[in-house]
Amino acid sequence: MCNLGFADGKLFLCRTTKETSLLRRAVAALPFSHVGRLALPVAQVAEAGLWQSRSAAPQTKIQADNVSSTSEFLWYIPNDVKPGHRGDAVSDNHNSLDTLTGHARALETHGWKGALVGTGWGRPDTFTVAAALTARTTTFEPLIAIRPGYWKPANLASAAATLDQLSGGRVRINIVSGRDELAAYGDDEGDQAQRYARTKEFMRLVRRLWTEENVSFEGEHFRVKNSTVLPRIAPREGRPHPKLYFGGASEAAEQVAATEADVQLFWGEPLAGVRERIERLRYLSETLGRDLPPLQFGLRITTLVRETTAEAWRDAEAKVAEMAANNGVRWNDHLQAVAVGQRRLLDLHRQSDVLDDNLYTAPGKFGGGGAGTTWLVGSAEDVATSLKKYRALGITHFVLSDTPYLKEIERQGDRLLPLLRD
Repeated sequence: MCNLGFADGKLFLCRTTKETSLLRRAVAALPFSHVGRLALPVAQVAEAGLWQSRSAAPQTKIQADNVSSTSEFLWYIPNDVKPGHRGDAVSDNHNSLDTLTGHARALETHGWKGALVGTGWGRPDTFTVAAALTARTTTFEPLIAIRPGYWKPANLASAAATLDQLSGGRVRINIVSGRDELAAYGDDEGDQAQRYARTKEFMRLVRRLWTEENVSFEGEHFRVKNSTVLPRIAPREGRPHPKLYFGGASEAAEQVAATEADVQLFWGEPLAGVRERIERLRYLSETLGRDLPPLQFGLRITTLVRETTAEAWRDAEAKVAEMAANNGVRWNDHLQAVAVGQRRLLDLHRQSDVLDDNLYTAPGKFGGGGAGTTWLVGSAEDVATSLKKYRALGITHFVLSDTPYLKEIERQGDRLLPLLRD
């Protein structure tokens, strides 16, 4: 729901009582002015052509047209054994090789660089799925999510180097340090400090194995002696090795990102929150003595795009109503609500159902989970404008998604991506 404020013959969207109050004070001195309050669904406001956003919070100053062709756009493949993930179309063969290949080839056809392939114990092995999809495609780049407790650095370095050679340099790796079913695959790492200390060693050692020969290393968690990974990674322009993506919002996670990651991925927080984190990570990179190229930044978020703003909000509210009716079943991949980044997302709906221009936080009331917690909602033009604002903050890697996955690969590839390229 939102509030409508009427002032000097114009209707304004006020999402909170505080915003309405601010608007009331601002126009109190104007002749023939009146500020009223009316609760309406957001979709109804959009359909009536009344969408003129006003926010009580200080606005992040953004140069909204600063998106270049160097930005990279990836999609998401959930890699789930159960059908119907986050409202996806339900079919018996939803995770078959033919179905997943169809998604990967559609990504190639409709302008996407590749896709993040989801991981977690109880899902098909992510690396195996990624290898199969690269074998059946020509440009599709899998962003392969892996966990340090599941892999040893030398094993991952070798597997990734092999797939990178076979695929012609199409491998990306996403390091995941959050809790999982650790005991199920023999992992016993304990508290947060231990997990991130291990992750730091893992990322440093994998990078060395890709870029050096006869590597010897002895740390608290990993050790190798005179190790040379074959085949060697073939350096490419701007890419000495597969990029290492990383996520996490805790202090321990940010210290790892600042010194070891190539790309830090953020969940879909408001602009001000993302700007704050980028500034902090840049500061940490400097103070902790980062000895790698500058850290890059990415955004992992749901983008609900429709032909019109009104249609988008109608569909968004219908999806949330379905989530509420089903208690969020099949929407939540991230059950560890204590994780700092997830907690930040889940708390956003307490501020308002809509933040910035079109960041929909209501899904977080019913579980959401990860990228399903906040959605950018609107027409292709609406969503492109918002993504450009994130780009102006320094985001260059975008991992987007919506369901049904295949249909949205096509729709957003054809309608949204052209608006984001020079």
